[in-house]
Amino acid sequence: MNHVMVVDLGFGDAGKGTVVDWLCASRPVHTVVRFNGGAQAAHNVALRDGRHHTFAQFGSGTFRPGVRTHLSRHVVVDPLALAAEADHLTSVGVPDALDRLTVDGEALLATPYHRAANRAREIARGADRHGSCGLGVGEAVAYGLAHPDEAPRVADCRRPALLRRRLAALRDRLTAELGPLDAPPVEDCLPAYAAFAQRVGIVDRAYLAGVLRAGTCVFEGAQGVLLDEWHGFHPYTTWSTTTFANAETLLAEAGLAGTAQRLGVLRVTTTRHGPGPLVTEDPTLPFTDPHNPSNPWQGRFRFGHFDAVAHRYALAVAGGVDGLALTHVDLAGPGLRICRRYDILDRLVTGPAGDLDRQAALTARLLAARPVYADPPADWPAAVAAELGVPVVLSSHGPTAEQKLAAFAGAVSAPR
Repeated sequence: MNHVMVVDLGFGDAGKGTVVDWLCASRPVHTVVRFNGGAQAAHNVALRDGRHHTFAQFGSGTFRPGVRTHLSRHVVVDPLALAAEADHLTSVGVPDALDRLTVDGEALLATPYHRAANRAREIARGADRHGSCGLGVGEAVAYGLAHPDEAPRVADCRRPALLRRRLAALRDRLTAELGPLDAPPVEDCLPAYAAFAQRVGIVDRAYLAGVLRAGTCVFEGAQGVLLDEWHGFHPYTTWSTTTFANAETLLAEAGLAGTAQRLGVLRVTTTRHGPGPLVTEDPTLPFTDPHNPSNPWQGRFRFGHFDAVAHRYALAVAGGVDGLALTHVDLAGPGLRICRRYDILDRLVTGPAGDLDRQAALTARLLAARPVYADPPADWPAAVAAELGVPVVLSSHGPTAEQKLAAFAGAVSAPR
């Protein structure tokens, strides 16, 4: 087996979806395994025939016939959002997405109560918003940490009485803390969860070992390493481990540690959605992204020059990669540059997981830093490889699989 793990080495939105789709088009892939995040993921895939879908919970290989999705226990699952996503997939010619889906019963549920609490907290922050997606994923993780034995989980959808009790306790706790929530009564939610349990394959954690031995799998990460819950720039982070760690854990549990290639994804522009440090931000860059518009919860979608300092830090946090996929190469031009260092420091040093005070201090330094640029490169893949010390094995010159180029013969095969 030649499993592949795909992780974003930026702030997210680098093109993981299109890279995963390309991998599933270029080789036989059995299953795309999601190993962090939840419904807040937005992985865009466009096909040559004009079809497009923003993958949130389904794997980004779902356009490819037969490719399955497995949501591991590290994913926060939102059955209501999943149903809406399945409906859109049906409308673009993929009617069997739910038939190709399995979900680990231990995964946390994101519910309307989590979503309402998430939005209430973000609104209360006023001008100090963190840039939350407003979908309740972080709220579900926080509740799961505070109440591990009572947090609603996917397997509870098969036990309506237990789920009713857990949803009611969740609603009551959050209401006591935040006041009335903009969410439906518990009884109104239960039929949707029962339908989810009847329609989707809910499995235990041992199931994945069989999948990993049945064929090649692509592990698809969500968000980006620079948003990691422990190593990102606090507090502008996600409640999720965005490195390879969860995928490596799943492989080790199956007795397959070390059997997957590590692929890091980067844009030629460093971008982020919402507030937080973006040292190379340049409002004069003439870029837009129709699939990442500004929105009321995350805020503006911001563009900057390629930040080699931040991406070297992400590589160190992630433990290195075997190769890079460089996307949006078609946007490169004489006005786009590479930042090799900042005016106040040359590199970012990783720290121990869990020291959020340290990460907050790092955030303060980054908000004061200014970029120092090199001349625009003539060959972007070669320049990025040289700056980061990692080969660029795939370059993307457009949104479809056919617009991807392998950097050298034998690295990867062409799309079927």
